[in-house]
Amino acid sequence: MTALRIVAVNAGLSEPSSTRLLIDRMVGAVTEQMGEGRVEVEIVDLRDLAVDLGQAMTVGFASGRARAALDAVEGADALIVATPVFNASYSGLFKMFFDLVDIDAMAGKPVVIGATGGSPRHSMVLDHALRPLFAYLRAVVLPTGVYAASADWAGADGDTTSLNDRIARAAGELVSLLTPRRGAAVTDVTVDGRQLSSASAVTDGRRQAVEAAGIANFAKLLGTA
Repeated sequence: MTALRIVAVNAGLSEPSSTRLLIDRMVGAVTEQMGEGRVEVEIVDLRDLAVDLGQAMTVGFASGRARAALDAVEGADALIVATPVFNASYSGLFKMFFDLVDIDAMAGKPVVIGATGGSPRHSMVLDHALRPLFAYLRAVVLPTGVYAASADWAGADGDTTSLNDRIARAAGELVSLLTPRRGAAVTDVTVDGRQLSSASAVTDGRRQAVEAAGIANFAKLLGTA
């Protein structure tokens, strides 16, 4: 079986970085649930690409390491992304990177979203900033987003167990979307005029269901539903 390619985009700027820690935890949960040898993961640290991304924005196209990172994201089977919260939204570096991504390459791509911040009050960044961004890119945003406040890591006033639960649930949703139902017979079926195996049809159906849920959620955010 060909391994699925997952690219994780880390927009953390500090070293060490709580955002990178969240990315590592989310990646670990997905690879554990997928099983050994079934997924290949590449992590893109945007802090290392800051100069290249700035140059790409000024000249209108990306080259070098920035181009390689964009190619990895555009060619991935799924994405895991996380950003620190700046002024109630994602970081400028995060926005700069995804401004350069080919929107057509993002269509239908599953994305797990995450964010980090000092206070639990910033958790709405997931629904007010990240979901609309990836909905515009026509990606399939998984229902569970993962926000980690400073207290979640300290294990004092926060709830580390709840953070682990959110990570596991988000990972499970991605794994369910990417893999066919266990024990399903492999037969040819037709979906929207295309010949697919039943396993592919299950994945296609789940993708459509999650995409429909994302569109409905976005409509609520806009106040149109």
